[in-house]
Amino acid sequence: MMILLIKGKQMPKSFSLIICTYMRSQPLLTLLKSVNKQTLYPNQILIIDGSTDAKTESVLSENIFDNLDYFKVDETNRGLTKQRNFGISKAAKTSEIICFLDDDTVLDPKYFEKLIETYTTFPEALAVGGYITNEAQWEKTESSNDSSKFYCDGWQRTESSRFKLRKVFGLQPDTAPGFLPTFSHGRSIGFLPPSRKIYEVEQLMGGVSSYKASVFKTISFSTYFEGYGLYEDADFSLRLAKIGKLYINTNAQLCHYHDGSGRPNQYNYGKMVVRNGWYVWRVKYANPTFKARFKWHATAFLLTCIRFTNVITTNERKEALTESIGRTIGWFSLIFNKPKEV
Repeated sequence: MMILLIKGKQMPKSFSLIICTYMRSQPLLTLLKSVNKQTLYPNQILIIDGSTDAKTESVLSENIFDNLDYFKVDETNRGLTKQRNFGISKAAKTSEIICFLDDDTVLDPKYFEKLIETYTTFPEALAVGGYITNEAQWEKTESSNDSSKFYCDGWQRTESSRFKLRKVFGLQPDTAPGFLPTFSHGRSIGFLPPSRKIYEVEQLMGGVSSYKASVFKTISFSTYFEGYGLYEDADFSLRLAKIGKLYINTNAQLCHYHDGSGRPNQYNYGKMVVRNGWYVWRVKYANPTFKARFKWHATAFLLTCIRFTNVITTNERKEALTESIGRTIGWFSLIFNKPKEV
């Protein structure tokens, strides 16, 4: 394996960055400008554009970035999982690591340096995820007795109302962040603290992830997740975790700004939350116990009820209502039309 030295550390020399984008030319440009400031720069940048207009292509023709290859895909390859698989097929044969970033993220200058060096620290790693810093406020603490806080590894953050309510009904997750409970509905890796540590997990967020290129010889992103592809990253990482080790490096930091363009309407999003969530649960637990089944449905019902209350408690009443209806329809559809491809 070819390597180079960066500040005394051995690191894989060749890695590709794949950015799948859809109708987000300006956020993409902001991301690429942050890539340009990296202490470790990608050997290849692949932009896989599923946009139905020419704005992204125009922006990239006006702003030049080293090692960048642009691909405009047609309807056949449009959609997050399809675009990712297309990007993988275009990655350089010399790439040892393949990284993915959402097009609405912005990187800390040492993001790739810290991310890639994890593969040297943990040679057995099949995948390493980055750490989003702008989605939660954490504080160091020596105590852990405030019920309004969530505690992890000497850090605390305000506990959300939905997890407080789940605890009341005995539906709180029974696994660490980044691991899927037997009844699903776990805590995401966003519940890991900014401790500057590296954590083993079994779930990554696809938009801030990286993988050894060799894994794609035996596994690919599932085309079950069409279009927006909600939870496709959980599906892929849970399948990969059955083969080897996955990690989150909280030193590999970036911000995620959740640009609203290119997202599905709230009704379809609500259906995806339930149906895709059920699918991912069964990827990990093909034959859950009766207790786990009951708790999955009870949690889905509770979360739908909470979303319905947002019609009253938030200003985005229409969005809350349509998403809640989508969740309800998605839930009832599981009775007659369960996802088939698990």
